[in-house]
Amino acid sequence: MTTATSLPSHFISNIIAEDLKAGKNGGRVATRFPPEPNGYLHIGHAKSICLNFGLAAQFGGVCHLRFDDTNPSKEEDEYVEAIKADVRWLGFDWGENLYYASDYFEQLHDFAVKLIRKGKAYVCSLTPEQIREYRGTLTRPGTDSPFRGRTVDENLELFAAMRAGDFADGSHVLRAKIDMSSPNINLRDPIMYRILRAPHHRTGESWCIYPMYDFAHGQSDGIERITHSICTLEFQDHRPLYDWFLEELDLFHPQQIEFARLNLSYTVMSKRKLLELVTQKIVSGWDDPRMPTLVGLRRRGYTPAAIRTFCERIGVGKSDSCIDVGVLEDCVREDLNEHAPRVMGVLRPLRVVIDNYPEGEVEEFEAANHPADPAMGTRMVPFSRVLYIERDDFMEEPAKKFFRLAPGREVRLRYAYFIRCESVVRDASSGEIVELRCSYDPQTRGGNAQDGRKVKGTIHWVSAPHAVTAEVRLYDRLFLTANPGADKDGSDYRSHLNPASLEIVDTCLVEPGLSAALPEASFQFERLGYFSVDALDSRPGAPVFNRTVTLRDSWARLDPQGGAE
Repeated sequence: MTTATSLPSHFISNIIAEDLKAGKNGGRVATRFPPEPNGYLHIGHAKSICLNFGLAAQFGGVCHLRFDDTNPSKEEDEYVEAIKADVRWLGFDWGENLYYASDYFEQLHDFAVKLIRKGKAYVCSLTPEQIREYRGTLTRPGTDSPFRGRTVDENLELFAAMRAGDFADGSHVLRAKIDMSSPNINLRDPIMYRILRAPHHRTGESWCIYPMYDFAHGQSDGIERITHSICTLEFQDHRPLYDWFLEELDLFHPQQIEFARLNLSYTVMSKRKLLELVTQKIVSGWDDPRMPTLVGLRRRGYTPAAIRTFCERIGVGKSDSCIDVGVLEDCVREDLNEHAPRVMGVLRPLRVVIDNYPEGEVEEFEAANHPADPAMGTRMVPFSRVLYIERDDFMEEPAKKFFRLAPGREVRLRYAYFIRCESVVRDASSGEIVELRCSYDPQTRGGNAQDGRKVKGTIHWVSAPHAVTAEVRLYDRLFLTANPGADKDGSDYRSHLNPASLEIVDTCLVEPGLSAALPEASFQFERLGYFSVDALDSRPGAPVFNRTVTLRDSWARLDPQGGAE
């Protein structure tokens, strides 16, 4: 079922609304999301997915998923299936409208022959280096290829021989014959076909010539009768070529509309750079939770709803800009704050023994799964004489505004009792505090004192004999600078890598109910942040949690019993 993204009005939706009002395209709206299957989708693609599928839903139209698979040397079925999974995960469905540019290889070939017959295309035998030299520059017009004057018959014969495999890779190309003096370099006889002996993931070795993206893309739009071809700003200079091909071939002519791509701070979104991060093992793979790929964000615990909200919130504009990654993180927090159950987990445990609590006794306390949503129910949390608290929740010599546990100080254990620290136990060799000896007040069951006394601090805990050991991966931003690709060619982006982007904590203890938490399930570890069960490495009885995002506010601020620090 397609999820209609409630996009606010913007210049593209206004164009479509005006087209419908004028009766253009017979009242139809057909958009498409056309990824190249040469890598995994990232958060920038999510903007395009939400825009194209959202507009189709908004105006009662259809959105095609089409793979522009014209470069077999870089494309794989793995990427095709991953892209399908990502689009579905985001909440969109293309229904029967799944297409591939390779579906049209024969038609595209026939279109090329048609242009040759019209005298609008020719086989060029310059080397790639010569073609670049002849093309000229922004300030110098191009020079006609010496092969531009070949006759129609010669070109037909040579193009047929190219298809038949009679020539070596790179020895000939088919070029459109447009205008070598055009101020738009894209119109200076662009390449339409090249010889490339590489097996295609769908057509095998049936072809040894493949259409260039600029030739295949627009014609695929025309074949599918796309009404609005929505693409990012870098294709603006390609629009005259898009239009030229469609007009010369007399195909259905979609309207190309460009919008600003998503640029995100502390992130790189170049496919080349993302591939380098993977192949150079800077990250563990495309699904590394530090990656901006949708598989990476999903593994980290980002939700489809949060990403859709983010895409709506940043809007659709005509000028490039860089969005602060904090906007995305805020969207994730908002969604998880509303939907993630609350649990208790201790990242860096400090042992607590309650001396006046009966040995061997176990109580259970009812804990709300969500403080603002009674419908999410409650759970029972075991309590015993030996507990673990967060090491940061104790300070032997407390600072002025430290309201948690300290010698002689009383705090509230969330859902349970007031406890007081009576003494500390140190390691004999290192002097490190390894245990706190405490007392509890049995008249404070449930976290409220019958005599009405107040405490300023509330801390979380787990019962030692019931706790489950979990691995926790604390993820931070992958780059230290907001624009890691700011140098001239972007090649120095690796110098901005954050060496502390991942910290693995294998000492975490969590409530026993999390022992069998399902993959990708999200939780708020109270006072610590939002965490998701790792779908790849987590096992029943040995959960692995990825920190999705930190808490903006302290847990105490959200809870009326908590004492703000």
